[in-house]
Amino acid sequence: MRYAVERCIHAAHPSLPGHFPGNPVVPGVVLLEEILTAVRAWQPDASIQGFQTVKFLQPITPDFHFTISLEMPAAGKICFSCSADDVLLNTGTVILSTPRKSV
Repeated sequence: MRYAVERCIHAAHPSLPGHFPGNPVVPGVVLLEEILTAVRAWQPDASIQGFQTVKFLQPITPDFHFTISLEMPAAGKICFSCSADDVLLNTGTVILSTPRKSV
């Protein structure tokens, strides 16, 4: 099963002031929280243990629209990617502490 959701980190987000003044970039921790929010929306009963891998491939700037895509290739793992206009922005794997069936 797969799941996808559109996201945008707005320029007014409280983490952005001071995060590279003059060239704002959305902090990785904000992106990871958006990914976890998507996982919880797709698998509300899942117990998240943490991230197994994360690769940031391209920076995301404020007010940039992107898609978070999730898939569960095996019990206990959710692979994610963020992309926009066929450009891969980041990838990784979320580990669940108790394997769950996909919805």
